[in-house]
Amino acid sequence: MKIARFEDLEVWKQARVLSKMVFDITSREPFKSDFRFRDQIKASSGSVMDNIAEGFERGGNKEFVQFLSIAKASCGETRSQTYRALDFGYIDQPIFESLINQAQLVSGQLSGLITYLKNSDFKGSKYKE
Repeated sequence: MKIARFEDLEVWKQARVLSKMVFDITSREPFKSDFRFRDQIKASSGSVMDNIAEGFERGGNKEFVQFLSIAKASCGETRSQTYRALDFGYIDQPIFESLINQAQLVSGQLSGLITYLKNSDFKGSKYKE
């Protein structure tokens, strides 16, 4: 199956879910009053989906893998911040587990896509003749 748009990538769809989950929890007290931390976790979770999109749009596998690696790092950052949110009492255990599970899902999908692209003979759409 040929993927023509980043919106068709399952990993981008799941990263979007993660970003929305973070947005929802940071919109509530006491999280929403910690402006710096709130903005930081929103930025890192948004960066996951944005880097997937940007890398895809570059049209080459090497660049795409590079941006997927950045997305994976942002996903790790979001996971780390989720632990802080729990430790600070901004979220409860069920919300923590939900966020961690979603972040781990996305991270695993990113790893799988990176491995696939590194082993693929296809070099990307910008190299088509």
